[in-house]
Amino acid sequence: MLNQAFAGTGQFAEIRDAVRGLCAKFPGAYWRQLDRERTYPEEFVQALTDSGFLAVLIPEEFGGSGLGVQEAATILEEVQRAACNGAACHAQMYIMGTLLRHGSPEQKSKWLPPIASGELRLQAFGVTEPTSGTDTTSLRTFAKRDGDRYIVNGQKLWTSRAEHSDLMLLLARTTPKEEVTKRTAGLSVLLVDLREAIGNGITIQPIRTMMNHATTEVFFENLEVPAENLIGEAGKGFRYILDGMNAERILIAAECVGDARWFLEKSVDYASQRVVFDRPIGQNQGVQFPIARAFAETEAAALMVREAAQRFDSGQPCGKEANLAKLLAADASWKAAESCLQTHGGFGFAEEFDIERKFRETRLYQVAPISTNLILSYLAEHVLGLPRSY
Repeated sequence: MLNQAFAGTGQFAEIRDAVRGLCAKFPGAYWRQLDRERTYPEEFVQALTDSGFLAVLIPEEFGGSGLGVQEAATILEEVQRAACNGAACHAQMYIMGTLLRHGSPEQKSKWLPPIASGELRLQAFGVTEPTSGTDTTSLRTFAKRDGDRYIVNGQKLWTSRAEHSDLMLLLARTTPKEEVTKRTAGLSVLLVDLREAIGNGITIQPIRTMMNHATTEVFFENLEVPAENLIGEAGKGFRYILDGMNAERILIAAECVGDARWFLEKSVDYASQRVVFDRPIGQNQGVQFPIARAFAETEAAALMVREAAQRFDSGQPCGKEANLAKLLAADASWKAAESCLQTHGGFGFAEEFDIERKFRETRLYQVAPISTNLILSYLAEHVLGLPRSY
């Protein structure tokens, strides 16, 4: 039973109800089995695709819903609040921004309709590398122009869903770093068709992690990519992916809000029913206060997510708001997870309660897609005007 304290603002009620109904078909037992076997939630992703939820940002003329990041955030929040895991496919939403905003009319006509219909999946985002981490401008993967194609060599790390995606959005250097006057210059975005590339210049190696995240390491060896797959202008790719990064932070913040609300509801229900020393444990302030504190932080984070999404959809600058949303929501979900596990005691570690699985999943967002410390550095320098720290 949905506790109305965690129901949010009531915005987009029809979307929330529809997502909740879909997620009800994928209960905890489904996710626990996947987690044990480290397998991809193919049926769940297909159901989201068939429902049109993954095409929410694609314009109607290309077969999508033509809606905004606000609606996309609502979908992912509800997915997480239902104890499902949107990380299996959420990248398709935020990757889309680069193609939508900077792709040519021909590229949009070619790629967007099959993505909207589910014929193709665009879920892999090749940016991070072993030596550069979040220092994106220092990446080394190089795409050399050779006539009507690019030849790509290099390596990407933490490229999630590469094994379950037909297309990859790849950020590579096309001008050597020592030849550019601005460190953000000389980077370009290529759309890679993985169906053709795997085994013909791309090798994918899965990475086993503490949660079932389908992440990989990708190696490029003389991979040929048609020059027509260049998104926008060569050398301007870093600017193109910034929009996608803001959308990514907003959408993952929405997921964190959904996680937090799931943890909070579990905590409230259990604390109200669990009797120790002849009284419900929720009667004790030592149990109440961490839950109440996590609730307050979750509601504040949800407001920041809404503000960031509204600014993104209206075309306003939203770097500050997107980073604040990610910071506050990731902290709120982690606080809610901690209080939920502590409230349940030993039962919180039992697989059947789903708490330990969600606990592991939500911990990721203190680190990725951008760490808490890097967000604080961004706010200090770009919002507060403090001297650059790195």
